[in-house]
Amino acid sequence: MRTPLKPLFMDVLLATVLTGLTLATLVGRPDAAVTPASVGLAVLSAAPLALRQRLPIVVALVVLGALGAASVIYNDLPNNGVGMLVVMFTVATLRSRVAATLIFVLAMVVTSVAFEQTGQSFVVSQVAQVGLLLVGAWVLGEGTRHWATRTERLAAQAAQAVSRERVRIARELHDIVTHHMSVISLQAGVAEYVIDADPATAKIAIATVGDASRAALLDMRRLLDVLHVDHGDASEYAPQPGLTQVPELVNRIRGAGLEVALVVTGQCRELPAGAELCAYRMIQESLTNVLKHAGPARARVEIDYGAHMLTVKVSDDGASGRPFDEAAAAHGIRGMRERAELYGGVLTAGPREEGGFTVLLRLPTDELR
Repeated sequence: MRTPLKPLFMDVLLATVLTGLTLATLVGRPDAAVTPASVGLAVLSAAPLALRQRLPIVVALVVLGALGAASVIYNDLPNNGVGMLVVMFTVATLRSRVAATLIFVLAMVVTSVAFEQTGQSFVVSQVAQVGLLLVGAWVLGEGTRHWATRTERLAAQAAQAVSRERVRIARELHDIVTHHMSVISLQAGVAEYVIDADPATAKIAIATVGDASRAALLDMRRLLDVLHVDHGDASEYAPQPGLTQVPELVNRIRGAGLEVALVVTGQCRELPAGAELCAYRMIQESLTNVLKHAGPARARVEIDYGAHMLTVKVSDDGASGRPFDEAAAAHGIRGMRERAELYGGVLTAGPREEGGFTVLLRLPTDELR
């Protein structure tokens, strides 16, 4: 597992400080052998830490090698082996547990050799103390690695949530624009066709265009409000549409020139907002498709509130086998099916044997409570 590299400046600063302290300790000891070789080993025990996040294993091997050589040649452990703790933490954070184990073993070997070379008593207890410090650095590195992994996982989940929200917004925009623009286009065509011969009908068609455009603007404002950080006074926006708005939708479609029958069976009851919106958008999309593709037709909307299942069916008797291009399918029927699956439902769509088209949605109401 690799964590993102932190600014190199911080590692260079750490290496510089530790190198300075190591050299000051070496020069300040009256019994220390200050030679070019000892100074070089002291520098190698700390300076490579500047690259610890880029080359953690290489840096660890160089630091441990310098510490081991200094302990063998000069009976000295530069700066008491602080560099070992840093490389132990770094490898445990950025590399696998196997690599961390290898570095720990090498560090313990270097520590044992260093204390044996000094000829001091209580070597075992001193080695054990250093071992505990190394284990502490290891555990801290492991904890940091797990924290980084969790942070990356949460970031990925957040990115997925943003992606799903974008898809939802795109689907909502498609539903809104397709439905209202289809009504506007049809009614504008009617008005243009009869404006001279039948001004009254043209006036009704133009009024329907105005109503549809205002409804589209309201839906767009409500959807775009979701994207705002500061929502302001949410009371000025209507709630998301649901099954109680279906009669209004049907009347609007009737005003566009399509004969629609609405049948509601079962005990009407309130469902979660997401499920209500799912059913509403399915009806809206289906009726819009009838307007766009079925030609002269009649449509029927059936809503059944079952004990454990909400069933919504939209059928028409228009021209069978009407075309649905790939783009329409991507944001139309396929979008409805994906929305249904989000709430544990199933949506099927296809031509009827007797002619026309049927879209059927089943939502389990038990899972939605």
